[in-house]
Amino acid sequence: MLFDTTVRRELARSFGATLVVILTIVLTMFLIRTVGQAASGAIAPQDVVLLLGYVALGHLPTMLALSLFVAIVVTLGRMYRDSEMAIWFASGLSLSRFVRPVLQTSWPVLLVVALLLLFVWPWGNQSTLELRDRYQQRSDLSRVTPGVFQTSSDGRRVFFIEREGADTINARNVFILMSQDQSESVTSARSGRLELDGEDRFLVLERGQRNDVDLQSGERTLSSFENYRVLAGERAARAAAERPPRTMRTEDLLRSPTVRHQGELVWRFGLLLAAANLLLLGIGLAATNPRRANNWNLLFALLAFVVYYNVVNLAQAWVASERLSMGAALLGMHGGVFALALALLWWRDHAAVTRLGRRAPRRAAA
Repeated sequence: MLFDTTVRRELARSFGATLVVILTIVLTMFLIRTVGQAASGAIAPQDVVLLLGYVALGHLPTMLALSLFVAIVVTLGRMYRDSEMAIWFASGLSLSRFVRPVLQTSWPVLLVVALLLLFVWPWGNQSTLELRDRYQQRSDLSRVTPGVFQTSSDGRRVFFIEREGADTINARNVFILMSQDQSESVTSARSGRLELDGEDRFLVLERGQRNDVDLQSGERTLSSFENYRVLAGERAARAAAERPPRTMRTEDLLRSPTVRHQGELVWRFGLLLAAANLLLLGIGLAATNPRRANNWNLLFALLAFVVYYNVVNLAQAWVASERLSMGAALLGMHGGVFALALALLWWRDHAAVTRLGRRAPRRAAA
């Protein structure tokens, strides 16, 4: 049918353009934040692109839902401003008739959103967490850049080394400043290497000296050594005792329905239901007066999306804190928005029929 084909073509074109714009803006913001984290030492500089990909995959469902919602509002809003809606309404079509072509265009996007939320979202979070943990659980020696003074992870040690080539295990000309509550020590050595003892990493220094200072009494002690072992700080990498719910697979969350797991399920299923409800809500919010050159409908639509998304996050927090049950959160929140979207469609149809009914007697009288 000409009507369905026209609406689907317009929606697909608008969705593609909107998605490109939103992806560009969001990826630029994430890139700036990721580079800032790499500069501050939170992540490895060589993992910036990989981490950016994981973060983008995790937020892609939200970007797809927003792009689809904005595309519906923009496309139907243009049809209102160009008086195309008046032609369709005069042909006997109602606003509810737009639901079918919108769903025909949107169901592949909703399917992609569902796959991303249920499968890709936990995998991306798990991979991101592993990258961060692997970088944070390095030894203090591997944190140091050759030729640069750098602080250890706990802030109590300052290192300066010269590496032997590209080797991250052995080093030469090692300088360590260690600060404690009551004392301070400066250790220097000609060479050093890492050794693993159980779960602890030790830095073994060779042929050096150590100068200890008692901060209370001012007493100084100077000693020389041939071999000296220093705890490198953090333990060797090990599996976390408890995985965050956002890194767990959906089937694992369903098998162990704790309150935290139910909160994560409310967020995943809630975002999918929200993407579906926004389709109907966008059709009702797209109405505008063709005699007024403004974009208030788009502004209201963006405000509705922000409020809806924050309500989904709030429902997750309430379920996780046992303030609300999972069924009540999903049914009450998304069922209410679905009823509101249907009521808005009915009101728009009723208003359009009323306006056409008023114009017909006037034209007949004229």
